[in-house]
Amino acid sequence: MAPDDLRSMGHRSRVMQMGYAREDWDGRPVIAIINTWSDAQPCHMHFKDRVEWVKRGILQEGGFPMELPALSLGENLVKPSTMLYRNLLAMETEELLRCHPVDGAVLMGGCDKTTPALVMGAVSMGLPFLYVPAGPMLRGNYAGQHLGSGTDAWKYWDERRAGTITAEEWQGVEAGIARSYGHCMTMGTASTMTAIAEALGLTLSGASSIPAPDVNHQRMAAASGRRAVAMVWEDLRPGKVMTPAAVKNAVTVAMATGCSTNAIIHLIAMARRAGIALELDDLDRIGRTTPVIANVRPSGKPYLMEDFYYAGGLRALMANLGDKLDRTALTVSGRPLGEEIEGAKVYNSDVIRTLDDPVYHEGSLAVLKGNLAPDGAIIKPAACDPRFHVHSGPALVADSYEEMKAIITDVDHPMSPDTVLVLRNAGPQGGPGMPEWGMIPMPQALLNKGMRDMVRLSDARMSGTSYGACVLHVAPEAYVGGPLALLRTGDIVELDVPNRRLDMRVDEAELAARRAAWTPPPPRYGRGYGFMFSRHIMQANDGCDFDFLLTDAGPMVEEPAIY
Repeated sequence: MAPDDLRSMGHRSRVMQMGYAREDWDGRPVIAIINTWSDAQPCHMHFKDRVEWVKRGILQEGGFPMELPALSLGENLVKPSTMLYRNLLAMETEELLRCHPVDGAVLMGGCDKTTPALVMGAVSMGLPFLYVPAGPMLRGNYAGQHLGSGTDAWKYWDERRAGTITAEEWQGVEAGIARSYGHCMTMGTASTMTAIAEALGLTLSGASSIPAPDVNHQRMAAASGRRAVAMVWEDLRPGKVMTPAAVKNAVTVAMATGCSTNAIIHLIAMARRAGIALELDDLDRIGRTTPVIANVRPSGKPYLMEDFYYAGGLRALMANLGDKLDRTALTVSGRPLGEEIEGAKVYNSDVIRTLDDPVYHEGSLAVLKGNLAPDGAIIKPAACDPRFHVHSGPALVADSYEEMKAIITDVDHPMSPDTVLVLRNAGPQGGPGMPEWGMIPMPQALLNKGMRDMVRLSDARMSGTSYGACVLHVAPEAYVGGPLALLRTGDIVELDVPNRRLDMRVDEAELAARRAAWTPPPPRYGRGYGFMFSRHIMQANDGCDFDFLLTDAGPMVEEPAIY
């Protein structure tokens, strides 16, 4: 029975102001739809339509839908980086669900930071929810060649700079590389994170693999709406799904897909929001025993996410992982993972490999430590030239991207194939927001000599669609005085992927002298969101969450009182 008081009357009358009748809401669960559509978000352009399918499903199951727009975070158009605003979307999601009279939620995202942000916020709130992934766009195409978003942009840009393709050909690539709505169709950060959401049990089975323009995506959206209502009646909250077993499954699946380097930051942040203490070493340990079996660019070739879907999608990949997954982990369907992937088949064994015939013998990512990165750094061994897995060479250091750009555009800059390009002050605070500057373009001086890869080192991130011998996420970052701040041009940098080492050949006495002479840079912000960001952002090895948003940061936030 609805309360018979003035405040409740006010709620009901204002809902009726929007044209609803008592029959629309009476006795029905209210399902929030957190929609990250905007005119600045090409990956989510279809969400105007898809939200109607979600609403249809909610209504079919006897729920009452309530669409709540949220920060969109279009990866291509937000400056300096959507990573600066991931935690802002997480906070907004949590508070939207807390302050509105809702019983459960459907989260609509897909572009890189939207998946972890939405999940982080909803897990912290604790209401029943499930996730609707945007889906990958169709394969790119130019001159009869399939193009992969991001991956082929980097490749053809190097060729354009080297003079091996014409301006007309470059414009053809530009027009053909992104030809439908949906997120990147390589195994970049977007595809990685939606696969992780499914492996965590937070989507309907098979949802993450469906291409955005495929009609099955509409059916999945409606089914998600129906399931959200049932989850409320079952009281299926995220604590029952986001378990240690589910997190381990997600890490295993990420490694097997040839995941984006960004996955490590987001996995740690999402797990810790659920009270699960995931560490870099946990990811490296699982990666050492989990081969890459998704033959999808950039770690694999020549296939893209559309091919992956036709080959059986994530359900088939998870089935091929066998006992590497805990099949008892509960999913939002209310059934364990094992039941959800039972009967999944691989229809193209070159796209989705077996454990005995992998694309790469270990997982997608490796964690490096040493006197350059005492808290860790990341490399994607499967996506770089193997000759750089063990490498030493002189550092060429840039303190800003402007300095680095001058180096890479100088056709006569003195360097050799052994040179290690270093960009610093590009981390969480230094960037600010840890931009995707870590896939430093090949210098013109080496491009003109036919070189297409070299060791590049930074405290920044790189796009998940990128490739090359790029060492990333060096922690602590240079801007806060990490050892990277002490490196000088000419110092020898030593990289040893098999032994997970990253060091500079500088003795301790010299490092101590350099540290004594180092002075902190001035603050990036004097006010506003950036001011808060700078004072509370954690380092990459801790997931770049705000320290006050962690599960153990303080008592749980209660639902606001209404009088």
